[in-house]
This record gives sequence, structure tokens and C-alpha cells, in this order.
Amino acid sequence: MTVHLPAVPGYEGAAALLDTAGLAVGDLVHVVEYVTAGALDDYASVSAAREGFLGGHAVPVATVAVAGLLGPGPYAVELTAFPGGGDLVVAHPDAGFHRGSLRVAGEVVYLPGIQPCDADGLVHAGDFRAQYRYCLDRAAELLKAAGLGPGALVRTVDYTATATRAEYPRCGRPRRELLGGTGADGLPVFPGAAGILVDRPVLAGAMASLDALGSTAPPRTVNPGWSRYETLTYRPGVAAGDTLFMSGFGALDPATQEAVFDGDLAAQAAFVYAGIAAVLAEAGLRGADVVRLVEYVTPAGVAAYPDLAALRTRHFGRAPVSAVVCSALLRPEFLIEVVPMAVRP
Repeated sequence: MTVHLPAVPGYEGAAALLDTAGLAVGDLVHVVEYVTAGALDDYASVSAAREGFLGGHAVPVATVAVAGLLGPGPYAVELTAFPGGGDLVVAHPDAGFHRGSLRVAGEVVYLPGIQPCDADGLVHAGDFRAQYRYCLDRAAELLKAAGLGPGALVRTVDYTATATRAEYPRCGRPRRELLGGTGADGLPVFPGAAGILVDRPVLAGAMASLDALGSTAPPRTVNPGWSRYETLTYRPGVAAGDTLFMSGFGALDPATQEAVFDGDLAAQAAFVYAGIAAVLAEAGLRGADVVRLVEYVTPAGVAAYPDLAALRTRHFGRAPVSAVVCSALLRPEFLIEVVPMAVRP
């Protein structure tokens, strides 16, 4: 059974949490590093702490630039574990185990974070859509090593430069051309998606980077009747095997496509959680089936964020939560975006 642990400060905190959960480093299938500007300035120390913690265990790592943390320290670490560690697939040996490999465990395919760079450095400087396409192509190469096509992608979280907000719709074309698995009904199933804005990227000059998950099981669209998704290149939910991979949820009315509750974090969160509940219900699941929540909060929402704890517990029980501060979200009215995952019991 896959275990999702919430983000905690540093690799020392991650090691302690892993031990408390009765798991070993060899069980890890994915690592996410949420790094602030301070950690990026001293990323060699983060890398050294990671290597000391992993002790040679090859696991895909996604490094995510954030504006801040809702806890101490310059970076936080989120772990996903599966007893035995699943199966390792090395796709690009020259990229190193953490950047060029993936792990397959319980029908889920865990990819490393993808940056728009090759052996010579940054590619397609200044071209947002070309960098975005490059990241999708790179994901396809990784999946191919596992015997899968790009249609196996079930969720993408992209981190794009804040300055590209107006250009963001341009990523729709490469998504439409490169993504979309085939469901049991023969219709295309685009993956879930979330879009987060960053002022300072992990890779200098990067306008887009990607964190993605795939599945070895056939995908199925989960949509509680929201017609807006008929023209989009992502879906509110994708069920594959026993797992429901969901998009990022913001306070956007699915009928009018208007942002709601401008400036009110609690009201936005209540709206977001209700939307997640609707997708869960469509899949025959409940809030208690949520196994992972990542909450991206804008700087304007940080002060009120602690007040969401009781509301979140009512909806999702004790689901592991990783909360970080992002530079901004795609709709300037949004104070929070939530990316959930659920598993059928």
C-alpha cells in the first residue's frame, strides 16, 4: 500500500517522519523538494543532505521552487513510499538516478521533475511554448523507457514564470497534440492539471517546468457534468486503477468560469473543497479516501491559512497535507489552489 507523507522541514525531518511511519529509505518511490530562494542559493547543501539521507537509493526527485513555506527552514521535503520501492526504470543514465529514472509502484508511475534543459543547459530560451513542449516530450521519453506512451500521463503540475501568465493558454496546443490517453469508450482522456506561477525558477531562465504522474492502468475521465472541460486539455479527475488523480482546484465557478469570493480565503477554500467533493462523489469516493493534498497559497492568503484546518478536517479527515506559498496563481483572484489524490479503499 502506498504511503504519502506530508512535507516537513529538511531531510532530517523527513527521515524522522519516515521512521515514525515504520518505513525505510528503500521503500521510497518519489521525493518532492519545496525550495525557497534561500535554498536555491545554497542548493549544494540541499543536494548533500538528500544524498546523505538516501544513501544510494535511486528515486525520482522533483525540485519545486516556492515563494515561501508555512513552516520553519529554507526547504521542505515530501515523501511517497511503497513497501519494497516498486520497480526502478532508468531512462537517462547520464542525467543521474534522481533526474533520469522513474519508479513504478501500485500501477502509479512516478517521474522526476522535468526542467527545460539538456546536457548543454537551458533550451529554447525566451520561448514559453517551446519550453513547455520540450518538458512534455521529455516526460514521453521517460514513459517510453517503462514501455508506456504519453497517454499514460494522468496528472501534470506545471510551474511557469509569473511573467508568462498572459501566455499560459499557449500551452494548450502542445498538450492537445501530445497528450490524451484513450479510455474504455474510445474517447481521449486528457490528464488532470494544475498551473502554479513562480517568480524565481529552479533553473535560471526557465519559463516552464513539469512535475507529472503516470499510470499503467487504463485512464477514465471523471467529471461531475462540468461542460467547460469539453474544450480544455485537462480533466477535473482521471481514474486509473484504484487511484483518482485530480486537477488543481481554485475558486472558479465551473458554469460561468468567473472567479468567486475575491479576497476571502476561507470562502475560497470552502468552494474548492466542495468542488473536490463533487469529483470524489462522481468517482464513488468520499473525502476520507483522499490520501494526499497539496495546497498552494499565495502571499495574500498566508495570514488566514491556519484558520482552514478545521474546515479541511471536516472534508478530508486526517489526509496528509503539504502546504507551500507560491508566487501567484493563474487567476489573480485566487488565494489558494488545491491538488488532491484519492485511492479506492
